[in-house]
Amino acid sequence: MSSRHRATERARRERIEHERAEAERERRVRRRWQLVAIVAAVLLIGALVAVVLALATGRDEAGTDDAPTASGVPTPTDAAEAEPEFEVSDGWAASSTPPPSSLAEAQTWTATLATNHGDIVVELDGEAAPQAVASFLALAEDGYFDRTECHRLTTSGIYVLQCGDPLGTGAGGPAYTFGPIENAPADGIYPAGTLAMARQSALAAGADAAANSMGSQFFVVYEDSAIPADDAGGYTVFGHVVSGLGIVDSVAHAGTITGDADGRPALSVIVNEVSVS
Repeated sequence: MSSRHRATERARRERIEHERAEAERERRVRRRWQLVAIVAAVLLIGALVAVVLALATGRDEAGTDDAPTASGVPTPTDAAEAEPEFEVSDGWAASSTPPPSSLAEAQTWTATLATNHGDIVVELDGEAAPQAVASFLALAEDGYFDRTECHRLTTSGIYVLQCGDPLGTGAGGPAYTFGPIENAPADGIYPAGTLAMARQSALAAGADAAANSMGSQFFVVYEDSAIPADDAGGYTVFGHVVSGLGIVDSVAHAGTITGDADGRPALSVIVNEVSVS
């Protein structure tokens, strides 16, 4: 083969190799972009799922876990619908039975709720509501309420700030529940300053179960409220605010985070500690 033919053949082979290399490079680039597109699609789907879950959680917190019952009253979530996401490993909160009412019978107690906005001082009526007061005293002594957030505010129809849930969702409470209802006002009127226990609604749980569904969640009435009784009765009133109701008024004035009449307070309220004397 002449030198010219060899040069031509070499040029042809080089051109073929170059074309193959270019084709391979283009194939790798296409594959890389395909992988990028797949990863981007997965991330997008994940983000959309996260948004949907976040919206669903928001609805649960403001509209399901803490939703008004048919009578429009504060109520913790039915335990059968939402299990607590925490474990209570010691103290009264881990007990399957509530503290004995004898802890509080025929005595008056003063409790100070030290919040991030100042102290709310309440007087507890162990004579009128011994079981509710005994439970509150025992949980407070164990530090159960420390660093908990008041998770619900209502600003229309009824006017309450609901607290006492370590989860801050409306689904939390100790291992025990108690009842029956104590010291509920016969006329269904809860004056400003009233301290009362939240419970399940009779419509959701049945009258007997609702009457015995109290745990740790309580509410402070900051404006006179007519709260209708359901088939279980009214709501256990176990004390009243002595000082600091203005703090709750300020929280109510700020409204909820969504602007709705029922939801998480826009002005966060943290109960740092509860002390009793």
